[in-house]
Amino acid sequence: MSEFDLVIRNGTVATAADVTVCDVGIRSGVVATLGKGLGAGAREIDAAGHYVLPGGIDSHCHIEQRSSAGVVCADDFYSATVSAAFGGTTTVIPFAAQHRGQSLRAVVEEYHAAARPKAVIDYAFHLIISDPSEQVMGQELPALIRDGYTSFKVYMTYDLLQLDDGQMLDILALARREGALVMVHAENHDMIKWLTERLLDRGLGAPRYHAVSHARLAEGEATNRAVSLAQLLDVPILLVHVSAGEAIEVIRNAQTRGLKIYGETCPQYLFLTADDIDKPGVEGAKFCCSPPPRDAAAQQAVWAGLRNGTFQVFSSDHAPYRFDASGKLPKGDKTVFKEIANGVPGIELRLPLLFSEGVQGGRLDLNSFVALTATNHAKLYGLYPKKGTIAVGSDADIAIWDPAREVTITAGMLHDNVGYTPYEGRHLHGWPVTVISRGRVVVEDGKLAAQRGSGAFLPCTLSEAARPRGTAVTELAFVDARAGAPLV
Repeated sequence: MSEFDLVIRNGTVATAADVTVCDVGIRSGVVATLGKGLGAGAREIDAAGHYVLPGGIDSHCHIEQRSSAGVVCADDFYSATVSAAFGGTTTVIPFAAQHRGQSLRAVVEEYHAAARPKAVIDYAFHLIISDPSEQVMGQELPALIRDGYTSFKVYMTYDLLQLDDGQMLDILALARREGALVMVHAENHDMIKWLTERLLDRGLGAPRYHAVSHARLAEGEATNRAVSLAQLLDVPILLVHVSAGEAIEVIRNAQTRGLKIYGETCPQYLFLTADDIDKPGVEGAKFCCSPPPRDAAAQQAVWAGLRNGTFQVFSSDHAPYRFDASGKLPKGDKTVFKEIANGVPGIELRLPLLFSEGVQGGRLDLNSFVALTATNHAKLYGLYPKKGTIAVGSDADIAIWDPAREVTITAGMLHDNVGYTPYEGRHLHGWPVTVISRGRVVVEDGKLAAQRGSGAFLPCTLSEAARPRGTAVTELAFVDARAGAPLV
């Protein structure tokens, strides 16, 4: 009888902390041992000349989600998780998105019904809070946090999603009390609205003006305001999909002051610019997302933030919409930038893009790549060490990378349901050739080996990352000392 279900031999195993050449023995879906000269496996994979890395965790993606404007993503939980797996990702954390008037509990049940029969890799859920009603705040949200939905996203912009500063403070106070992590889409709504109205009044409705209306100052101001709100209540927050130097500087300064402020960025801010949106007709709609891609200087600021620790996580913000009336172009070639569905696909290419240009390009070391794409996600969202590393007792979620594999990206090679990629024609060095989820080989030799519904739901624990520092601002400390009852 074999000692292990699967042994991966002779690979270069990397975690966020170490790089070593060894074998990985897997039994009952978890890593049983690491070492050399391991006993026989029922199945063995020779990974000589390859990297053996933790499967990626994509903690910011939109799957089978209806936008506030009523547009449904092109990907359901089958196509999205298949696409993720082919790109080396073994866990996704999409959003259960509440729209105004909806019960949060009912929304979660709806997303479970969509994911359970389709997902081929493991998944958790964030929540999106757009209607912090008395029922939601007093009953549903606290109960859901205790049930394993320990992170949620709030918006400072979009007409049907935006929360005002008072609502933000209410939610931050609840997160502090319950130990949840708040993700913030930070853009100044009134700046964007003011610019949009004046652009459209002048007949400037082409996709290129999306980037004009979402000025980088709008992102920088809202980021600063979100940090101030969080600091007032001593609540950690994560600023998501950060695109430009103005917001990066705010986050970095807050971290330097000792605040628990985290940052996330995405492939579109490294590999696209506003010039990509400036295409003839409505072709630029393929590249419209919020915040939008900026310029070469912003790209360099993002790379610097990845290297110096300003960013803890690198996510796709996969928001897949087809280039037709069902998605990006509700009014065909008459669609103006305000009406374009916001978002770009990227769930399959997130890791290969960063590996090629980061690791192979000499901008990031292998440990940083693992941290940014897997380990830090697991730590932020209460999945570590079950996920995000290769260690004894951890789930055997592994991607075996061939650093010599060269790939030229085309839409036809991808497995999502979008029909185009904003990275068409880009040449990459390095690719995940075998992907393993809980000890199951799910992708091998360019073929899927996983069944619909074989992915498992992951309740998340409370994360140390979301724990307050315990340092109140001066005014709140004054009240706490004299009133005997804290305000928060």
